Amino acid sequence: MKQLLLLRHAKSSWDDPDLDDFDRPLAERGSRAARLMGRELAARGWLPDLALVSAALRTRDTWRLVAAELPVQPRIAFVKALYDASAADILSQIGQTDASSGCLLAIGHNPGLEDLARQLAGPGSDAKALARLEEKFPTAALARVVFEGDWSGLSSAPLTHCVHPKDLG
Repeated sequence: MKQLLLLRHAKSSWDDPDLDDFDRPLAERGSRAARLMGRELAARGWLPDLALVSAALRTRDTWRLVAAELPVQPRIAFVKALYDASAADILSQIGQTDASSGCLLAIGHNPGLEDLARQLAGPGSDAKALARLEEKFPTAALARVVFEGDWSGLSSAPLTHCVHPKDLG
């Protein structure tokens, strides 16, 4: 069984209006949420073998804080193509994942990440998780799908969880 974890970057800072969008750091609230999500991944045993992370600063910062909470560090790839990517583009990157990876974490941006989570949520999805996903997919939200098969064949899978940072305290 493979699992895909889709994590939206944590809340970014808009304090410096002269910064390019790509270079925006996390806000303090985002830093707290990223650490919370990292602890939640560790507590649930959702430990990625590989993390695909958008190369934007806020996604790299999110990853750094999440990774600090994990007991084992996965392979990491910073992927510029994940910045401002559509659902199809994100899925294409996921499809290139080596078959040996059992758990993949993708950290990216909306609307592409949320669109992908909704697109993938197929038969057998948890009703509560679907409702949470439909309600909102805020910064630092996490969607989890599980499936059997190869990453390249992923098109639909049961959504098992949709976790928002405010759910964690």
